[in-house]
Amino acid sequence: MLIRSIEEEKEAQIRTVENVQKAYAKEGKQAIHDLQQAAIKNENMFAVLMEATKYCSLGQLTAAMFEVGGQYRRNM
Repeated sequence: MLIRSIEEEKEAQIRTVENVQKAYAKEGKQAIHDLQQAAIKNENMFAVLMEATKYCSLGQLTAAMFEVGGQYRRNM
């Protein structure tokens, strides 16, 4: 069964993400930098990524990885 969220739930989630980004702006910026550096240096990114998820949204992490690595496209 698929249940769609109502507009109020969507808006509440957007506000939550915005509030988290504001509250952890400094930590998020550092976490994104550390994640990008690990990717550039071809290091194991798991621990750095797990730390970054404490301060950053999925959208922020995706954008940060896109900046350093481009968009992943599976060969078909």
